[in-house]
Amino acid sequence: MDADRLIAWDDELRRAHTRLRAALETTREALASGTDAPQAASDLLLFCIGFCSALDGHHRSEDRALFPALRTEHPELGGVIDKLMQDHSMLSHLLGGLRHAVESGESRDSIERHLDGVGAIMESHFRFEEREILAPLRALTLAGAVQDALGPL
Repeated sequence: MDADRLIAWDDELRRAHTRLRAALETTREALASGTDAPQAASDLLLFCIGFCSALDGHHRSEDRALFPALRTEHPELGGVIDKLMQDHSMLSHLLGGLRHAVESGESRDSIERHLDGVGAIMESHFRFEEREILAPLRALTLAGAVQDALGPL
């Protein structure tokens, strides 16, 4: 196994978070620049579904592959991992609300409130995750593809 691959999980996680932050910003821009035209609503739906799927997929991959490996190598992080997984559940619920708001044609203000809520929790979660697990990720010996551990970003 390539040694560089084994020590890059912290960098990969930071890159995933950067891409997800950019996807949220793109979704916000689609909302801000949209008009009431059907094409604008369709574009917003496309960006929202893409963002929601990417963030939820990232978290499901972490829960399924990254966190069990981290928990095995660092059992002292059990409480941190439990908190991160709880955040994932909360974000999944918020993403469902956002997606429903966009799909059902709720007002721009309502969708913006959903985006604000998701964005605030997402950012808090990312900062906590980066603060608590980046150092242990540097030495994680998890075999497999980045997509398996962090989602298809």
